[in-house]
Amino acid sequence: MSRAVPILMYHAVGPHPAKAAYGLSVSPEAFAGQMEVLGERGFTPLTTAELAAAWRSGGPLPRRPVLITFDDGYEGVHRYALPVLAKHGFAATLFVSTGWLRGAYEEGGALDTMLDWEQVRELAAAGTEIGGHTHTHPQMDQLDDARLAFESVRCRDVIEAETGRAPVSFAYPYGYSSRRVRRAVRAAGFAQALAVGNALARRRQGPYALERVTVRRSTGIEEFARLAEGRGIGRSFAADRVLTKGYALVRRTRRAGASLVRTRT
Repeated sequence: MSRAVPILMYHAVGPHPAKAAYGLSVSPEAFAGQMEVLGERGFTPLTTAELAAAWRSGGPLPRRPVLITFDDGYEGVHRYALPVLAKHGFAATLFVSTGWLRGAYEEGGALDTMLDWEQVRELAAAGTEIGGHTHTHPQMDQLDDARLAFESVRCRDVIEAETGRAPVSFAYPYGYSSRRVRRAVRAAGFAQALAVGNALARRRQGPYALERVTVRRSTGIEEFARLAEGRGIGRSFAADRVLTKGYALVRRTRRAGASLVRTRT
């Protein structure tokens, strides 16, 4: 039986993030301490593509695998996280919303200062896998089919144009997906995708619904160690799961209503 793997989900890393990004940020000092914990406890960070490939092939994994992932593309990932990752020789995956990054494709809407494409290329050159996170960061399960395809394909095409390599991994904004969303992401050429779930990732979840564990500003070092080791996750995220179930019902109802309106018109 394949063992469970912690996939850590980060967002902004910085001392003074914008208010909108604060709750899902971590300070540079906290991030450095968390990476020390992983190193001291013998974890081996993998990229998302490496984990998925091992699970597809049945190949071996390190004794204590872990994934370090960053969503959206905040500038602090380059400024603060990259030197720490390099110090430890840790792999990571960065999922970028291409329309939020600074540069020719920028469309606005970002919550804080974002990476530019030169910084993304530097991260890639240092061994960070660059994955997709849509173009404009929408709730994908609320999009019509045309927009859903655009968000997935545009993101893939921009990353390939800027890095020279087509991305193979994807993360759903807000963690929201559905069977229709997963089909669209697969059709766009992505081989695996991450949700949230606040649970350990397991092979049986399937390559397009792998779950992650959220690391927040409020995550203390002892709690982080427990999460990385898969202990007490249900207790830590009990309130989140209640809210998630409620949000899921609201989104399904909203989507069904929108579909009915289009059918009648």
